[in-house]
Amino acid sequence: MAHIICAGLGPGDPDLMSVRSDRAVRNARLVAYFRKKGRKGQARALVEGMLHPEAIELAMEYPFTTEVPFDSPAYNLGMARFYDDWAMKLAAMPGEVVVLCEGDPFFYGSFMHLYTRLRGKVPVTVVPGITGMQGCWHATGEPITWGDDVMSVLMGTLPEEDLVTRMQAADALVVMKTGRNLPKVRRALGRAGRLDQAWLVERGTMAGERVARLVDVADDDIPYFAIVLVHGHGRRPEVPE
Repeated sequence: MAHIICAGLGPGDPDLMSVRSDRAVRNARLVAYFRKKGRKGQARALVEGMLHPEAIELAMEYPFTTEVPFDSPAYNLGMARFYDDWAMKLAAMPGEVVVLCEGDPFFYGSFMHLYTRLRGKVPVTVVPGITGMQGCWHATGEPITWGDDVMSVLMGTLPEEDLVTRMQAADALVVMKTGRNLPKVRRALGRAGRLDQAWLVERGTMAGERVARLVDVADDDIPYFAIVLVHGHGRRPEVPE
């Protein structure tokens, strides 16, 4: 019977990977990871030079990523079949299989879809990891929340009206899944009166990291691997001047 171990790899910098995940990756003989067809895969790139020479790699290639609308029946059916197939394949593997996952596996990670299919059928161990958003807000050099600030994590895929409503209600904001949704996110921030406070962090903690005020980023500059942040400014224990 297989034992599936999902290793949370952290925000991108290998030095920020947990000791437990590092050990799992280096000892693995069967290593699975998600990737877009024709690409190396972000998770695989993070462990370059760490894998055992005898490790067998299992590339789980998505049937599509942005080619099909994510809210369409075709997308849901295709992805469901993809996760069903790979859950069966992994469950049938001999011994331990280490599945690589960027950030934290239980925070919007693709592994969650395998986990719900595997649990109760084979042993599954999930190793937590630092999330990508944590790496990004540290890259700005400013605390993301203060005192009793309320922080909301939003998906750039949400309808613009929903983004505006939630942006107006929260003190601190993290907007993920930006990419081609960035123009919509920018408009929503402007309508919510938060655009001047927003930061864009691309490839946080990794080589090529970029930290910039969103108002200074060109309209046609749409990086895929980026997060938008708005810091909170709540209660602080400071002596009044």
